[in-house]
Amino acid sequence: MAARSQPRGAKGTVGHAYSALNLRLALAAFGLVVSVALGVLALRADLLVLAVILGILAVVAVLDLVVVQRRRIARRREEPPGTKHSLFE
Repeated sequence: MAARSQPRGAKGTVGHAYSALNLRLALAAFGLVVSVALGVLALRADLLVLAVILGILAVVAVLDLVVVQRRRIARRREEPPGTKHSLFE
């Protein structure tokens, strides 16, 4: 199944994206690092329930990273070469 840069029916265009993909990528990466770090600390403190919850959040962050990266690649295919995006685009 080919990834598209935006979900079907979104009100954005290639010029004005539906989602700030670069910002979403940065936030997902931050969430992954924080969840893994706190999960390891929770395991060392014998807080198993908290470690499991943080592990689930880390898995969600990884899935979000994959989805966002696929949409960024699809956006790159649709745009002219050399187009640059800031963090908030």
